[in-house]
Amino acid sequence: MITLKDLVNGGSASLVIVSAALAGHYIAEGMTPVQWAGAACAVLGSVAVAVAVRVWPAPAKAPQQQRD
Repeated sequence: MITLKDLVNGGSASLVIVSAALAGHYIAEGMTPVQWAGAACAVLGSVAVAVAVRVWPAPAKAPQQQRD
């Protein structure tokens, strides 16, 4: 069964791959230095999202009361 955590991890990893691939493709076609900087920011932003997803703490759960 696929959990939400698995889905989010896969989604953030695919975001990194797609943004890096698109940046590489457009850089190979020819970009200005300003466009290079924008592409680098996009890739670094997607890496930051992937790291944040993996290290963000899980929400604390309230302890359940025992029923008598």
